[in-house]
Amino acid sequence: MAYKKHKNTHKGAALLFGIFSLLFFVLLFRFVQLQTTGKADGQVLAVKAEQKYEQKRTIEAKRGTILDRNGEVLAEDTPSYTLVAVLDPKMTTDPKDPKHVVDPDRTAQKLAPLLHMEVSEVKSILTKKAKQVEFGAQGRNISYELKKKIEALKLPGIGFIRDTKRFYPNGTFASYVIGYAQKEEDTGKTAGAMGIEKSLNRYLHEKDGYVFYQSDKEGFRLPDTKEKIVPPDNGDEVYLTIDQKIQTFLEDAMNQVEKQYKPKKIIAIVVNPKTGEVLAMGTRPSFDPNKRNITNYLNDAISYPYEPGSTMKVFTLAAAINEGVYNGNELYRSGSYRVGKNEIRDHNKVGWGVITFNEGVQRSSNVAFAKLVKEKLGEDRFLQYLHRFHFHEKTGIDLPGEGIGNILYRYPIEKLTTAFGQGTSITPIQQIQAATAIANDGKMMKPYIVDRIIDPDTKKVVMQNKPEVVGEPITKETSEKVLDILETVVTSEKGTGRPYQIEGYHVAGKTGTAQIPSPKGGYLTGYENYIFSFLGMAPKEDPKLLMYVAVQQPKLSYTETGAAPVSMIFNSVMKNSLQYLNIRPASEETEKTTSSKKGIELSSYHGWPVNEAVQDLKAKGLQPVVIGNGEKIAAQLPSAGDETIIHERVVLKTDGTATMPDLNGWSLRDVMKAAELLQLNPSIKGSGYVITQSIRPKTVVKANDYLIVELAEPDKWKDRINQQKEKKDEKKKQPVD
Repeated sequence: MAYKKHKNTHKGAALLFGIFSLLFFVLLFRFVQLQTTGKADGQVLAVKAEQKYEQKRTIEAKRGTILDRNGEVLAEDTPSYTLVAVLDPKMTTDPKDPKHVVDPDRTAQKLAPLLHMEVSEVKSILTKKAKQVEFGAQGRNISYELKKKIEALKLPGIGFIRDTKRFYPNGTFASYVIGYAQKEEDTGKTAGAMGIEKSLNRYLHEKDGYVFYQSDKEGFRLPDTKEKIVPPDNGDEVYLTIDQKIQTFLEDAMNQVEKQYKPKKIIAIVVNPKTGEVLAMGTRPSFDPNKRNITNYLNDAISYPYEPGSTMKVFTLAAAINEGVYNGNELYRSGSYRVGKNEIRDHNKVGWGVITFNEGVQRSSNVAFAKLVKEKLGEDRFLQYLHRFHFHEKTGIDLPGEGIGNILYRYPIEKLTTAFGQGTSITPIQQIQAATAIANDGKMMKPYIVDRIIDPDTKKVVMQNKPEVVGEPITKETSEKVLDILETVVTSEKGTGRPYQIEGYHVAGKTGTAQIPSPKGGYLTGYENYIFSFLGMAPKEDPKLLMYVAVQQPKLSYTETGAAPVSMIFNSVMKNSLQYLNIRPASEETEKTTSSKKGIELSSYHGWPVNEAVQDLKAKGLQPVVIGNGEKIAAQLPSAGDETIIHERVVLKTDGTATMPDLNGWSLRDVMKAAELLQLNPSIKGSGYVITQSIRPKTVVKANDYLIVELAEPDKWKDRINQQKEKKDEKKKQPVD
């Protein structure tokens, strides 16, 4: 039977043919399009394929190292580890070899002591609902040594992630100069947060590199494929002008003073005055950049403006000499100087009578410098010199956070108090910059602390600092005259700088005792409430080092002055640094002269019989004074271990009843020794040597009794002694009734 075609068969076949033909041409068009453009949905297919089968491995870069002038490392990146704990049980495939924490209690007890954490704190971390956990700050930056200790415990599930940390090998060392860097929470990158680490972060910052290679779908590298490498960009090396040796001398001296005198602040700067290079800079309180135990985020050496006190007189003196109006042999009356309704007084309130201006400099007379500005130099010209010494602007030192002082020059009294360092405020680094003109033939050098920056890969110099003269406020002849006068401040018997003599070297400098403004108005009062300072340079003939030291509110005994802690820093650092730099003493003759003044170290005489102690002290060339009628020594001043000079008084207190010694002719220092041993409250009038005392010799005294002592200069003291002797002789000649 013949099959009869349905009338719609041809129509259906035609429709199917048309559909398949359309699909074929669509696919063909898409194929041609992909072949010609290489793109699909706007994305390059080759790139997508490469991303799927290309692996990337990071090559870690290193943050730039900070070094001293001689290449000693001050800050660098070192390997560290982050402790992690795997808590996901699925990570363990073999129960005999667990890969997760199976016993949180035991693990916490073992880890807690090593991490300096509480056991409960560690356990709470190990019992979190998470696949993997870290241990916070205590678990980061773990050293290799601690890593080994933890690994030795063989705790299941405990592992490490390798990392790097910023390491400061010297701890508390120029901390406010170097600063610190830390990892940012959001990026994980290390960034500078303070000091050089912050200001030069753009140079120190590193950029990681990468290695790209082709892999199969399992991630394994395909054979015969080429690597594509993007090298890491390591941070630049920063070389500072800091000298590690000199900085160490400074740190050790400041530590000693901080421990002994417990001051609120210490500021010290050492520079090369010929170049402006900062060789050492330190402050207290300080911090360890590894621990970041910071209490003050400002570098006081450059950020703290305060009234400098008498170190400011150096620049007033220089201005007067430079203008040709200073006559050191000219006489004036010290003590007080009236300006309108105001009165300027010398620091001892009464002055020293009629003296020369040179002696006024040596004694640090406020009146001398007020008269220089008012009557010799002129207030307008003095202001010009304040500007010539750049006290009105920042130095521009290459450290972040530099502050600036304030020249008070509105009222007549302010113009004169500025001459001796009151009212007007400046920063320590401003003083240092100005003083380079005194030590460098009149040329004022800009201070700087970054010597050069080097690319560690190419060894190319990225940046190089050079000495920069920022002004010539005075002539070479003026600087030499100022140095000559400042030397007498240290060498003269009348000079306030005598404690700053250094064996074998000629030192020129000026002391300062700056008042501290009170929050309630006026100034703080009290024996210790000052900023004691010294601005000095050596050797005087051609200064190689310039140093400023300030100590704020140290704890002093009655026998000590503010020069004690300041000179402890200055003398030690200056002498050690000069010797380290192979700067020889002035001459053999100077060495012999000064060596004859070498100190005698005192023994302890506690418990000694009085006669034996007296004989021993006399044999050493010292002058013993016995207080009391006991048989054995109970206390002494100076103390055991202190150094004394030949013929110095050593006050010995016995175990008997305390009696008042005859203080006639004693110095203030010796009076304070007796007052401290007898626990008296001293009140001092004048300066020089004792001429009267309120408690008669051999009188029995009790603790907290008041002792009023009047002192006079040597010439007046001798006159008073002669007058008293004449009166005694007259009484002897009178007939007896």
